[in-house]
Amino acid sequence: MVGNADWAATAAAATDPELACPTSAVVDIVFSRWTTPILWTLHMHGRQRFVELERRISTITPKVLTQRLRQLERDGMVVRTYHPEIPPRVEYEISELGRSLAPLFAHLAEWAAGNLDKVEQARNDYDTVPPR
Repeated sequence: MVGNADWAATAAAATDPELACPTSAVVDIVFSRWTTPILWTLHMHGRQRFVELERRISTITPKVLTQRLRQLERDGMVVRTYHPEIPPRVEYEISELGRSLAPLFAHLAEWAAGNLDKVEQARNDYDTVPPR
């Protein structure tokens, strides 16, 4: 029976792209539209209040910032600290789990420095060729 279960799992992985690629879950967590700017800002500037994040990432709406912070807190990437003062104060900081992504982002930055010009050239080449 175990052999059949292994075969079924292998067959499912071969037909389901999310199961076939073990990094798809990571990509979903880390590379959502606003995740990288939020994590980068918290990593570079430390603990911040919502308004500070909003100022530093000026193109994000308050609603989307709230949604992304909640999701990042749920995923363990961000720690939210509530201070029961008057007025109440909430601060966000990158967690150890979030910090552990630093080498990944460093590799991506290195790749970007060496390859984004090639991507731009490929886009230009593609856009100048008549449609097929």
